[in-house]
Amino acid sequence: MTETVDVLIIAPEVPAYAHPGDAGADLVSAEALTLPPGGRALVGTGVRIALPDGYVGFIVPRSGLATRHGITIVNSPGTVDAGYRGELKVTLLNTDTESAYDIAVGDRIAQLIVMPVPRARFIPVEVLPDSVRGEAGFGSTGYQTDRGSNA
Repeated sequence: MTETVDVLIIAPEVPAYAHPGDAGADLVSAEALTLPPGGRALVGTGVRIALPDGYVGFIVPRSGLATRHGITIVNSPGTVDAGYRGELKVTLLNTDTESAYDIAVGDRIAQLIVMPVPRARFIPVEVLPDSVRGEAGFGSTGYQTDRGSNA
């Protein structure tokens, strides 16, 4: 059984899950605008929420917008802290270099994922314990798996 959490909300349109089992609830645009090729804009949703302590909201792109139109979120995931009470806004980016994209009031532009988040206690030490990965960073796992190359 999936755990639920009550989130207080003020919104012209309450975010909704499109399908049972979906992780993200759709956020819609509260304004009409055109994103020019390569352009970005901060888009209001009209949604204000009060997350309980111990929870965070993540605003993430909609896969259909990204795949079909090149529309993504610049700071994905956008983080909504439990103490924030302002309007949820989404910084959309049109990655298409040739076509503008029109957004109408009510268009689904992003998804909101609400998750529990533990509070970290940072403990200063002189040396970190070893791990299999160690200090290997960006690109350390390679790019191909079936062609015999790990480059």
